[in-house]
Amino acid sequence: MPDGGAREVLAAVASQFTEFTAPAGSAAVDGPLGWAGYDDARVRAVQRSGESESVVCGVGRVGGVPAVLVAFDFRFLGGSVGTATGDRIEYAFRRARETRTPLVSLIATGGSRMQEGMLSLRQLQRIARQSVLLREAGVAQVSVLRDPTTGGLWASLGAGADVVLAVEGAQVGFAGRRVRPPAVTDDPAYTAEGQFAGGHVDEVCSAESLGEVVAEWLRLLTSGTPDPAEVPRALGSVELPADGWAAVTGARAASRPRAEAYLDDYFDLRREIRGDRAGGVDAGMLCGIGLRGRHAVAFAAQTGTATTPAGFRTASRLVRLAERLGLAVLTLVDTPGAANDAVAERAGVGAAIAELFGVVGGARVPVTTLVIGEGGSGGALALAAPERTWIAPDAYFSVIAPELSAAILKRVPEDVAALSDQLRLRPQDLVELGVVRGIAAR
Repeated sequence: MPDGGAREVLAAVASQFTEFTAPAGSAAVDGPLGWAGYDDARVRAVQRSGESESVVCGVGRVGGVPAVLVAFDFRFLGGSVGTATGDRIEYAFRRARETRTPLVSLIATGGSRMQEGMLSLRQLQRIARQSVLLREAGVAQVSVLRDPTTGGLWASLGAGADVVLAVEGAQVGFAGRRVRPPAVTDDPAYTAEGQFAGGHVDEVCSAESLGEVVAEWLRLLTSGTPDPAEVPRALGSVELPADGWAAVTGARAASRPRAEAYLDDYFDLRREIRGDRAGGVDAGMLCGIGLRGRHAVAFAAQTGTATTPAGFRTASRLVRLAERLGLAVLTLVDTPGAANDAVAERAGVGAAIAELFGVVGGARVPVTTLVIGEGGSGGALALAAPERTWIAPDAYFSVIAPELSAAILKRVPEDVAALSDQLRLRPQDLVELGVVRGIAAR
């Protein structure tokens, strides 16, 4: 069943809601195209929904955080967007920008309103422009995809937000059910869960938990500080390795603490973003925002696997989001290196690494890095801050893995341990070389 009521979802998410006065609309008979029966259809929509348009816009508090809210009512002509809808949404964005108040859109729509033709479709441009202006102003935007979210509003207001949430079981897709190829009408790609799997949605939650989830996200997105993130404490062994090979084997040990343990220890609360927004997801790159004390910190953490192009692009997306919202960034390095198979090459691993190098190197917010395990070549260095990198005692950082160094130099396997020493990859070596600023303490 479609999620239809704007007032119902507003009550579930926000308190102290005050509706904006609706901008004056056109009084043309049957709308701007003179579409026969359009006025009658709107009268029935008003009777069915109790609303004068397909969106209700205003300001309220979500978990104590002030927010501008745009809520769609599917009962009003399928939540479709006409010129009056565009007027209301544009006004809401303008108020959010002027007051520097985060905007939350609670979407349930079938797309553009055919009775207004291209004038309806052009509202997508208006909305996209307002989204860009809000982003440039450094004001957070969250979209919630309710059932259904299809058509141009998914491809503008929905997908264009900083953080995209979706309600469990919601129909989500650019193509609505009636315009899809018959063979794929019920394909799971057109669901909230399918969009999450493809990296186009950051989080899927139940309708019952929606208010809590949105409140936590707004708290995280609005609690930034210009101060650099603190260096996490070391969670594993504090003994420095005696030689290079001991450093390598220690970093590769199954018992060594991984990114999840570090993030749990560092943050009081955290939520993750997902995907590179181009259909790629790397489960080995955890990105999101966490709360440490009173301040939010964005994080990108490798989990010990070879990082794929999608992982590098998701990390770039995270750093750009942090820049827009003034959040300090913490990165945790732990990878044997970038994925180097044919799939990764076709997906542009070189370009993805180059992008991340540029984003981290040019970041306008402070980036703090801790190497917590393997620091394998450029796939690790791309995530590391040029001037603010530390290392855990049970980690290493190297131009290349010792085994690969032996292969390149045409050395026998028995030479790997000696090469580990020659590469000077131990924490204490890296401090002496000036590659890292220090060794993390417990």
